[in-house]
Amino acid sequence: MASNGNNHVSTKPPPEPSPLRKAKFFQANMRILVTGGAGFIGSHLVDKLMQNEKNEVIVVDNYFTGSKDNLKQWIGHPRFELIRHDVTEPLLIEVDQIYHLACPASPVFYKYNPVKTIKTNVIGTLNMLGLAKRTGARILLTSTSEVYGDPLMHPQDETYWGNVNPIGVRSCYDEGKRVAETLMFDYHRQHGIEIRIARIFNTYGPRMNIDDGRVVSNFIAQAIRDEALTVQLPGTQTRSFCYVSDMVDGLMRLMEGDNTGPINIGNPGEFTMLELAENVKKLINPEVKIITVENTPDDPRQRKPDITKAKELLGWEPKVKLCDGLPLMEEDFRGRLGISRKK
Repeated sequence: MASNGNNHVSTKPPPEPSPLRKAKFFQANMRILVTGGAGFIGSHLVDKLMQNEKNEVIVVDNYFTGSKDNLKQWIGHPRFELIRHDVTEPLLIEVDQIYHLACPASPVFYKYNPVKTIKTNVIGTLNMLGLAKRTGARILLTSTSEVYGDPLMHPQDETYWGNVNPIGVRSCYDEGKRVAETLMFDYHRQHGIEIRIARIFNTYGPRMNIDDGRVVSNFIAQAIRDEALTVQLPGTQTRSFCYVSDMVDGLMRLMEGDNTGPINIGNPGEFTMLELAENVKKLINPEVKIITVENTPDDPRQRKPDITKAKELLGWEPKVKLCDGLPLMEEDFRGRLGISRKK
């Protein structure tokens, strides 16, 4: 088992997930739990998992930031099940794989309820690890580039320990995910749980919350509504944006592979916020103005994943360019806002 847990020994092999998994005449379907499956990335992951007829998908979501609407095409499907449940409460079901995505992931939501965010990250992850331990399921945690904080290393690779403020307004998310990673490795070393950790970088695409405060959704919504694009000062801070279909592909490759991770999954194409604003303006609404506004505290100056590990170990790299992904997101936002393109 490849791992960066430094020469640890797993205590014992996990139990077999189901007595029927290796049955002679009847192969049971793969039962896959997706926590946060009604969210932006979660629902796209569900779409992909449902394409495989051997998969049964169970989504658990409390709809704090997710929406049933994202899953409407699957409701009533015989291989699909939707449970309204908060992961901070224990869950007793039988599954073979767990994709643990549940967590508010945009500053607007995690600053609105920081305590809930940290509970989701810590107690939620503990509960899902307990479920994995009991059922013998493999579990994948979507961690975040935020574990690197405001990085002193550029680009960030998986060996970097990060530079995080433990008492800032976004610490509930950053430190919550850092603890979640710790819990994953402790369960792996102590109980032999099969774990996978993805550190995901900025992701964009259809079904993002329109008012989630993340920069791509902000700019696209502003451009569609003919509002000025508000770039937070200084405007030179950078982000790297990965289209959601690439992200889902990376997560599934990590789950199916043999590496515990952590592995960075993101697009190394780096843009300043001003460049992003210019791109949105050019592609969506050339008339719109670009203005600068004050920044939020603890906003990292730069973000760029080193994806060497993902390329080597998963054979993964992003395919969708920003100039191709933005129009797909625009189309989705226009539909939801009910604003069609000017002739």
